[in-house]
Amino acid sequence: MASDTLVHDIAPAYTAIHERAKAFYETFERKGELQHQTHYCPGCGHGIVHKLLAKAIDELGLQDRTVVISPVGCSVFAYYYFDVGNVQVAHGRAPAVATAVKRSRPDSIVIGYQGDGDLAAIGTAEIIHAANRGEAITVIFVNNGIYGMTGGQMAPTTLLGRKTATSPLGRDAMNEGYPLHVCEMLNSLEAPVFIERVALGNNKQIMHAAKVVKRALENQVKGLGFSFVEVLSPCPTIWKMQPVEAQRFVQDEMASVFGLCNHRDRTKDVEPRPARPAAPALEDVPGLLDLEQGDGGETTAAAPLQQLDLRIKVAGFGGQGVLMLGEVLAEAGLEAGYEVSWLPSYGPEMRGGTANVMVCLASKPIGSPLIESPRALVVMNLPSLEKFAPKVRPGGVIVINQSLIEKDPARDDCIVVKVRARELAQDVGAPRAANFVMLGAYAGATDTVPAEAIEQAIAEEFSGEKAKFVTPSIAAFRAGLEVGRRPAFMVRS
Repeated sequence: MASDTLVHDIAPAYTAIHERAKAFYETFERKGELQHQTHYCPGCGHGIVHKLLAKAIDELGLQDRTVVISPVGCSVFAYYYFDVGNVQVAHGRAPAVATAVKRSRPDSIVIGYQGDGDLAAIGTAEIIHAANRGEAITVIFVNNGIYGMTGGQMAPTTLLGRKTATSPLGRDAMNEGYPLHVCEMLNSLEAPVFIERVALGNNKQIMHAAKVVKRALENQVKGLGFSFVEVLSPCPTIWKMQPVEAQRFVQDEMASVFGLCNHRDRTKDVEPRPARPAAPALEDVPGLLDLEQGDGGETTAAAPLQQLDLRIKVAGFGGQGVLMLGEVLAEAGLEAGYEVSWLPSYGPEMRGGTANVMVCLASKPIGSPLIESPRALVVMNLPSLEKFAPKVRPGGVIVINQSLIEKDPARDDCIVVKVRARELAQDVGAPRAANFVMLGAYAGATDTVPAEAIEQAIAEEFSGEKAKFVTPSIAAFRAGLEVGRRPAFMVRS
């Protein structure tokens, strides 16, 4: 009994508690089930690096200031795991986005988290120029020497002789080149402050990697500049190895090719980067962009005529002037004082292919130029009518080129304006201006953008050597305007 009592008394002194880092979410909601697990394969190094990074964030008290930038790759779902600010970006573009976040939020701790297929292939230019500028960010580069997410293609860092989906005979230096040494490449630049390569080949290496990751974050806290940590990491599934075998491969083979060492540490020599000047006040921006005229501080754009949030899609064949129609409408919107976006979409054919353009006019800033459900559709051909008419919002306006479209849209909840654009254009002596007839019909029916502003935009479109097209184009526009202003079509969008 005495022995039992002794054990009971001293046992709590030796109790060790391991718990989830606070920088992780309590549950991972990527899937409905197994919310305590990540999506990484057993033995994958990403899980280890995630833990090292989260622990460093906790120890430095950075959770509320941290933004993790994760691009396409195995780490694409990092935002499901890290309970910090997250931005998921396009393949290879993490350094560019990290630059924008850090410059706009200089007090934040910005971490670029990238794999070798992402950073060392499609993202090479971004990482080189971010490092060359000395951006005050921290980059964690997970190098497993293979494209893991997309099926095992050869990566820029794949070792010589290794067989992959795209090097089935083994990587040959004469055919595929040599493995890319990213640390050494960045070390040739002047601006970086800290560059080190670590590995996850055994517990000793992992413990050292934890210290280096934390150091790289501390450098950013001190405002010292660009820090880069390359982590040699196992990928058992794509390498077709057992997890222990994969770790040994990191320790014995990858580390022998990519030497483990600190390539640069200037943290004791450099001064913190000076704070960037404060952003200009919003009211000063027009002057900085030379948009003012006279001494009264008035900008060239007029005040908006009305509250507006108009989303228009114009569609037809290439060669019908679809993109030009949208461009003129956008220019007219600017003249009328609205916020404007213009986003074209077209196939590779110069003429005869499909083309459409999305135009947003609003009295408030526009969040996105993409339009899924337009409030108005100006359609020049039948395929575009069949594709886009079902997506128009109820109560919207559909303007149809009746010269090419004999079919009615199956929409009894929209205003439908039919105009024989080709015939009207020919009647006014402008056979190539059917697009402006369509624009006039839309403008007349909706009365949202002043006709005068549209005519001014047409004149600007054809200035200089193309001035001869101004008069017939405006005549075509006015012909369509009369059609749209008929009582049967008039509507307030």
